[in-house]
Amino acid sequence: MKKLLIVEDEAAIRANILDLLKAQDFDAIAAENGTIGVEMALSHLPDLIICDIMMPELDGYEVLKTLRQNPLTATTPFIFLTAKADQVDLRAGMSLGADDYLTKPFRSKELLQAIATRLEKQAVIENQQAQKLNELRCSITLSLPHELRTPLNGIIGLSELMIAEYSSLSSTESLEMLQDIRTSGKRLHRLIQNFLVYAELELAATDSKRVASFRNYQTHSAKSIIAEQAILQARAANREADLHLKLLDASIQISTRYLKKLVEELLDNAFKFSSAGTPVTVSSVRENNFFILSICDKGRGMSTRQVTEVGAYQQFERKLYEQQGSGLGLIIAIRLAKLHAGKLFIESLLGQQTTVLVTLPEVNSCLETKLLLT
Repeated sequence: MKKLLIVEDEAAIRANILDLLKAQDFDAIAAENGTIGVEMALSHLPDLIICDIMMPELDGYEVLKTLRQNPLTATTPFIFLTAKADQVDLRAGMSLGADDYLTKPFRSKELLQAIATRLEKQAVIENQQAQKLNELRCSITLSLPHELRTPLNGIIGLSELMIAEYSSLSSTESLEMLQDIRTSGKRLHRLIQNFLVYAELELAATDSKRVASFRNYQTHSAKSIIAEQAILQARAANREADLHLKLLDASIQISTRYLKKLVEELLDNAFKFSSAGTPVTVSSVRENNFFILSICDKGRGMSTRQVTEVGAYQQFERKLYEQQGSGLGLIIAIRLAKLHAGKLFIESLLGQQTTVLVTLPEVNSCLETKLLLT
């Protein structure tokens, strides 16, 4: 049984709507003003909200704005009731995220049709989310064993050789084998961590409340975080002399944890697919309330087809097996940008260079409220 919340200050209208909905087997509850309506929405988490606009204490616009900013109610279908419906009012409500409008007086049939339409649309979205979750489970089930086997085989094989040949191995040979085991272990650890991050991000992408939660986090002084992570990656690749930083500072809408992860994955690719002695440049600019991070390498580059396939990424195992410089790390970066209301672009010349551009909204930008609703 679907739960519906009616927020209406006129007692007669509120009672009529309640009676109508209960007669249609809805679990209907009501609030007599906007303040109580917000409280009931957050405590009962209805499947749909019907709300008057002109109310004392808190009008309908404020109710909608408040609920859209809360992850628990960010995507709840919302229908406005209004005694007037001029173009300005309609645009004001829709810009805040309203799903529909009904002008008073309205017929019972009109209200029930509007409710049915919004609930059907929500059901389609939920079914798509469930399908994506199932695809994710299948992808991980098929891909995980394949990717983990290579470093695991190295660890097992080398350790067995050391055991079998223990008495005849020199200290130098033993040390080399132990270093190889450690390298394979680190690779295995990174793969597992990336699979977990990928799964977390894909699951979050199917839940609008979690998406809204992601976009509430902020990183202040992004310049220092990016520079620190870039230096760590250059050091790990033994390419510190190749790293060039040209960064502007900003406060941006992403957690420090995920900003570090994004930089880690993009720079890992940049160093991995370019030769030692060639520059890897990390720069940033601020434009139209967005922070734009650029990572450019002079490596093997990507073909137009490869760039297109990354942008239209659908099948996890397909991209993972190709390993054309567009593996799991790049997919994680793409997902991170999208989850934080940003975008990732790839500009590449095959055999010459690749530039990855990531846009992320700045804190307190005029677009912030709008972005939280998309």
